[in-house]
Amino acid sequence: MSGQWGEGPARGEDAPGAPTTGGAKDSGAVPPQRSGGRAEARRAGQGKGGRGSGGGGGGGGKAEAGGGRAAARKGAKPKKNMKKIVAWSTAGVLVGLAGVGGAIYLKLNANIKSFDGDAIARNRPPEAQADADGNKPVNVLLIGSDSRGKNNSDLGGGEDGGARSDTTILLHVYADHKHAVGISIPRNAMVQMPSCKLPNGKWTKGGNTDLFNAAFSMGGSDDGNPACTQNTVEKVTGIRVDHTLVVDFNGFASMTKAVGGVDICLPKPIYEGDINPKLPKKGDMVLPQGKQTVEGQQALDYVRLRHGIGDGSDIGRMMRQQAFLSSLATKIKKEGMNPTTLLPLADAATKSLTVDPGLDSADKLLSFGLSLKNIDMHNLKFVTAPWRYRTQDKNIDLVEADANKLWETLKADQTIDGQNATGQQPDAPAGGTGAAPAQPAPPTTPPAPAGDAANAAIRVAVYNGTLANGLAGKATELLKGAKFTASTAGQAMSTKYKTTTIEYGSGQKANAEKVAELFPGASLESSGSRGISVIVGQDYAATAGPASGAPAGGAPATPGVQTPPQPLPTTITNDARSADDDICANTSYGSGG
Repeated sequence: MSGQWGEGPARGEDAPGAPTTGGAKDSGAVPPQRSGGRAEARRAGQGKGGRGSGGGGGGGGKAEAGGGRAAARKGAKPKKNMKKIVAWSTAGVLVGLAGVGGAIYLKLNANIKSFDGDAIARNRPPEAQADADGNKPVNVLLIGSDSRGKNNSDLGGGEDGGARSDTTILLHVYADHKHAVGISIPRNAMVQMPSCKLPNGKWTKGGNTDLFNAAFSMGGSDDGNPACTQNTVEKVTGIRVDHTLVVDFNGFASMTKAVGGVDICLPKPIYEGDINPKLPKKGDMVLPQGKQTVEGQQALDYVRLRHGIGDGSDIGRMMRQQAFLSSLATKIKKEGMNPTTLLPLADAATKSLTVDPGLDSADKLLSFGLSLKNIDMHNLKFVTAPWRYRTQDKNIDLVEADANKLWETLKADQTIDGQNATGQQPDAPAGGTGAAPAQPAPPTTPPAPAGDAANAAIRVAVYNGTLANGLAGKATELLKGAKFTASTAGQAMSTKYKTTTIEYGSGQKANAEKVAELFPGASLESSGSRGISVIVGQDYAATAGPASGAPAGGAPATPGVQTPPQPLPTTITNDARSADDDICANTSYGSGG
């Protein structure tokens, strides 16, 4: 995956250009793909010339004669030392393949550029902790750079210097590596800026409020300032970013070609005047209405498109970018997440890729790409950080209360629809009745061995069956204190448990009775699932004391106890996009256009 780009600074548009000539008119025919974008349109409009259509002749070669008596005589000769010939030929092929592989590796390594790791803030959110199985979530910052350097201006990057992060997505890959969610952060959201390192080595003071995409522009470099954007995301979300990847126009265009194009869908045709609203007329059609496959310039036009659809806002553009990434991920998934598929994509991407020092080699990038192969497209979600329009200008404020719930959900490694994806996943329910268990099945627990270490072999999943925040975390700490291997699994399916309930699967009754000793008055129930789960009830809330984050009394959070996240508002969950959704759905926002 990669970032993709917007259409210019949040406070303004790109410089005006002139309409291109040729292409389809309003008849609805699909125009030929434009080769130069807005910069070439400007040159053509100013009489500087564009790319002409050249002609060329080709000649055929003479067919090489073969056969004859000489060939017949050679064919009649017996083959000598055939085994040696085959052996040496095979060895030569293997050496050649190894050489090619090494050349590819060196080529990819040479392509990759990393930013200064010393520019990453020292005061950062804590790293995510691995669960008992060693599973750990990964947070990846994807930045689409609107850089004006190199050849990007020919693809529509404008002619002024510097770079902007016109699209930023925080991708949270859950610890189970079967779920992921991408959070789009509006480029014109007003945020508090952290201290950032400038190209001259000095650090800014920070603390001022500015547009989010100003972080990437910090210092005015054509390469942008990805470390500053990373620092800003960590400050806004409280989530530690493990890796950052920046892709510019050239890299994005090359990637779309490497995969053979990406399927998109538009609710209406798009014209040159929509791509560049400063053109004096509508211009030629750039993208037709409906489903189509785009690559290169046309793909850029789609992901950068803001006008002509909906209310012309960045919100609609982010929705289309999410649809585009969904379609791209689906195509890569169908073709197989293997080196054969990933190498051409990696070659295209790395030519215009800037990464953090932790991804600065081909093997690290390919390893990370292959680690995503088990994510089902339905479990790859995209949402936009909760936002609202500001009354004083056309910019955006993040809705802090709702956004904090989203960040806490990610920190707890829970999906936006409430699933536990910590990686310590439950086994399938036993039995063939088809009935769902009362709770998500806990991890499988082997029968406890004899001896003092018996408790450590008993794994317990803890659920909160009440509305008191932090209760499951408190019970988890209690179990860990007794040397049980316990993990907080989150909220139970019901919050009306009056009595703590301990559910156990086949062969686990003795282990469940040992767990019950810590919860006086708890009821034991056999279940169709394997393993042991504790659903703490109101009786435990009454005896355990104030829970961390409990609403009553305002008790401070208990160190080391994870507070289950509050349910996400419907403004987030209802607008979430799955990667397998219809590509024609939810590609615009607002009315008009």
